[in-house]
Amino acid sequence: MELQGKTALITGGNSGIGLATARLLLAQGARVAITGRDRARLDEAATELGPGALAIQADVNVADGLAEITRVVGRDFGALDIVFANAGISGPTPLGGTTYEAFQEIVNTNLTAVFFTIQSVLPLLRDGGAIVLNGSVMRELGVTGTAAYAAAKAGITGMAKVLATELAPRGIRVNTVIPGATRTPIWTRGARAGATLDATEAYLAPRIPLGRLSDPDEVAGAVAFLASPRASAITAAEIVVDGGTIGAPAGSAHYRR
Repeated sequence: MELQGKTALITGGNSGIGLATARLLLAQGARVAITGRDRARLDEAATELGPGALAIQADVNVADGLAEITRVVGRDFGALDIVFANAGISGPTPLGGTTYEAFQEIVNTNLTAVFFTIQSVLPLLRDGGAIVLNGSVMRELGVTGTAAYAAAKAGITGMAKVLATELAPRGIRVNTVIPGATRTPIWTRGARAGATLDATEAYLAPRIPLGRLSDPDEVAGAVAFLASPRASAITAAEIVVDGGTIGAPAGSAHYRR
């Protein structure tokens, strides 16, 4: 129970990595606020997490949504010790076939909203607190049709270092978790609607040295470590949870063949 008495905010905490992290932080003794736009999924997550969780329906892309998150967290928790800026979306943005609006929506949600989430709740964050940003291996893989998502996640990498510099005088640590392909609903929504996680894993596994998708709980473990006292001397750092995709690509079955 190393997070006993701590409070945490997880944006996009109603599914996938965010929900797994909420589950783990609660198990470690924290009180956790989660946000999401979909009321039904948010309610389902809150029911699963139990009375230690605070569910806030809000859109991090708009000022009113961020103001509501800050208001409710301030009212119910008083202050924050941990922020996991996790909310994100994906979608195809191929060169020559992408609208301005589609590109901007992905960048806004995955990058711009992260900055303004931190800025909005910063007055609630205690000195010595921890911020974890959610990046992605997609920042450097050069996958066709992912320009907006890759650019936004590359931006997270650079922004994290700036935030770590600015918040160092308060002892607030800023780190990033870098997931690879993970078994989350992002693979079955939007442009991928109708796909299954099993089919996705069968396609991607040969390209991952460990031969499988990561589990959301494995990414959550990295987030919980970065947010914990065990990482008290770690800031402006990254933990990559990708089965070796970017660190040891030649170890994958795809390349061994």
